[in-house]
Amino acid sequence: MNIYKAVTIMLVEDDPGDQKLIKTSLNSQRITNTPVVASSAEEALAYLEKGKTDGSISMPDLILLDLNMPGLGGREFLRLIKSDPQLETIPVVILTTSESDKDILESFRLQAAGYIKKPVALADFQEIMQTLSDYWFTVCKRITHEPNKQDTKCFTC
Repeated sequence: MNIYKAVTIMLVEDDPGDQKLIKTSLNSQRITNTPVVASSAEEALAYLEKGKTDGSISMPDLILLDLNMPGLGGREFLRLIKSDPQLETIPVVILTTSESDKDILESFRLQAAGYIKKPVALADFQEIMQTLSDYWFTVCKRITHEPNKQDTKCFTC
């Protein structure tokens, strides 16, 4: 029996340049699925809402979230999904340009699973993605979002 499954990462990021850097970094780590990219918090919420009822939509195993986006914004997105019983267990790691103590504290108060300042260089992005991959998909015990399937390991390479 194969207990490994592909992982799904959702990237909620409005900047196309950052989207490209993050996707390139994830690909360099051989994460098995192409990340689900949402250019706004509203787009991400629509995807997650549809995924709650549509079994053909892969729910994310991890969400990488930018805080500073136009519209709804990252903080409110985090607040909304952590208040939803069907979404609250999805780990959300903040990946943003802000180094503000206020932003860091607020993110953890809203139940973020981690907070990372975006690096500028591709090599630094790749190192961060390797660390995230190692931690979230190797070290941490995982559960599936699919009923009656409680596989606890993910396949990442």
